[in-house]
Amino acid sequence: MLGVLIAFEGGEGTGKSTQAARLAERLGATLTREPGGTAIGGRIRALVLDPANQELADRAEALLMAADRAQHVAEVIRPVLDAGGIVVTDRFAGSSLAYQSYGRGLPLEEIERLSRWATDGVWPDVVVLLSVPDAVAEARLGDERDRMEGVGDGFHQRVADGFRALAAADPERWVVLDGTGTVDEVADRVWAAVAPRLEAGAR
Repeated sequence: MLGVLIAFEGGEGTGKSTQAARLAERLGATLTREPGGTAIGGRIRALVLDPANQELADRAEALLMAADRAQHVAEVIRPVLDAGGIVVTDRFAGSSLAYQSYGRGLPLEEIERLSRWATDGVWPDVVVLLSVPDAVAEARLGDERDRMEGVGDGFHQRVADGFRALAAADPERWVVLDGTGTVDEVADRVWAAVAPRLEAGAR
């Protein structure tokens, strides 16, 4: 029996990390994240998000994210799926498509091909995209920003548009939810959207 992979996507400050943790706890699933879901990934995360590394080239960034994902799948995700378990991840390939393609301007087909190669075919069964107004995201982020959070507003608008385009292109896999309200209110929305998909059999 193969397991189920659920990915949470969205821009900074949307609450996806909190909701990924809540859903994983409810399902008794393995909770992980990208970048940084492994020891090697943690070092990649530090490199990619360090504000001092502004000179990091867009293609180098994309390759580093793919390297993180390859290690993440090999070390964490695939073993759980092969054992029939459930994995909930805070970001997966959708983030590369939104950030490195829509945000940075790299070709979408190349980023998707790179991500699929890195994962050796592993792809999310369900993707939960959380969306909040810009003002809410800004308030949640505060003043200290990492390298990705600190990029200009135009970049983050392109990323947000990219996430919406990805969701619209694959509605059977993606579900778009309002991330505003209390943690419990959003968690209820997530469960209402995810539970029927799990019952129907994601694989």
